[in-house]
Amino acid sequence: MSILRDKAEGKGGYESVVAYLREQLLSGELKTGDCLLPERELSARLGVSRQVLREALRALAMIGAVEIRHGVGTIVSRPNVSTLGEFFTFALAQQSQVIDDIMEARVAIEHHAIRLACRRAGQADFDRLAERLCDIVETIRDPEAGGRADFRFHEALVQAGGSPTLISLYASISSLMMRSHLDRREQIIQVDGIEEFLIVHHRKIYEAIVARDLAQADELLARHFEIGADFRRRASFRSAAAGLAASSATVITQGEQNADRDR
Repeated sequence: MSILRDKAEGKGGYESVVAYLREQLLSGELKTGDCLLPERELSARLGVSRQVLREALRALAMIGAVEIRHGVGTIVSRPNVSTLGEFFTFALAQQSQVIDDIMEARVAIEHHAIRLACRRAGQADFDRLAERLCDIVETIRDPEAGGRADFRFHEALVQAGGSPTLISLYASISSLMMRSHLDRREQIIQVDGIEEFLIVHHRKIYEAIVARDLAQADELLARHFEIGADFRRRASFRSAAAGLAASSATVITQGEQNADRDR
């Protein structure tokens, strides 16, 4: 075995193969749809055994980075973002404050995306946002469908920014954000003024993007998050007050029952 192979095998064949593929993609030597070198040539170039190479390629195939076609070879493919989303879900779900943390990431992504949208959005983006706005109106009294419609509007906002990286990052945490939307909608739907806020404020954000008013759109989005947080606080207070009232009623009932027994 050569010195090159000893070093590569010691480092880990998977890392060697991943590093090779990454560098080839970044340099433009490889692109989606290209076929990798034959197994024998590639293992010799990377200094890894053919068995290690096969295992590494199978691992890369599992995340969608390559596609192994029998009789053809190994083809470079574009990974599905949902795979990254599953990774983030498992990696972040164990954190105690995961929803709050995800919300901070969401705010950061959407603020930059809305600035880009004011510059880059086309008619197809405007039409998509308009459709999502209609969905919000139509589902306003349905906590689950309304929560999904709300998420889809903000997703369309990010897409309108036209940044593949921001879109991919947003999609990677989408399952956790969807959970956040649904939980919040269930919580705040009974608070006075929520329906008007959800419809009117989303419409104002849409209009600012269409008008390409970057400052107004960014300010509205910041205000949107602030008002949403206020509604959640009010909903939490309402829930706590209801729980306290229920507990007090239970204590009073028990006291009356004890008094009846004493008489």
